Amino acid sequence: MSKRNSQKSRVKLSSQGYDLYAHFYDKTLRFLNTFEKGKLVEFCGDLTDKKVLDIGCGTGREIGLLKEHTKADFTAADISEEMLKITKKKHPDVETVQADINSMPFKDEEFDVVVAAFVIVHIKNIHKAFKEVDRVLKPGGIFVLTNINQRKAPKLQVENEKIVIKSFYHIPDHVTKALKESFFEIEKEEFVEENGAWINQIIRARKI
Repeated sequence: MSKRNSQKSRVKLSSQGYDLYAHFYDKTLRFLNTFEKGKLVEFCGDLTDKKVLDIGCGTGREIGLLKEHTKADFTAADISEEMLKITKKKHPDVETVQADINSMPFKDEEFDVVVAAFVIVHIKNIHKAFKEVDRVLKPGGIFVLTNINQRKAPKLQVENEKIVIKSFYHIPDHVTKALKESFFEIEKEEFVEENGAWINQIIRARKI
């Protein structure tokens, strides 16, 4: 295999990459939390008796954080089957569903809140994803999402090789514009910064 083909083989789609990386993912949880500094939980607010979808749930990191602060009916969804297996072990009371944010197997207007952390970085067409979130949210429902400042995907160590999970960079203004074009009203937006530069854009939007 040529060096060029070898490099291509290490670039994985989200489903493939996170299946491979699932059992290493939790080693990064403390690091991932620094990108939010508690803001995502704050943006979600009181979820008591709400039906909440965590799309791109990974190994259940956000659900664990949210369950510390509020009681809600959680559904955990991810494109990676291996990630969901870990989430189910951690949170056996939570329904887990394998799903792609671009085409979700849920009814129209099924959820009060949709959370998507570290998700849109893996999506090229965010308009399509946002319209699908709009579909599954109840009227007036809340969409909380993050947009990390990642121009180049990191290399991830899995077993005896390093892989890169395909990702896309989104300018913050383009994200807010796409939300508005998908019939969301921006209620709150904050940037987590480090050394004078933004590292994460966190948004709370309401379905109009």
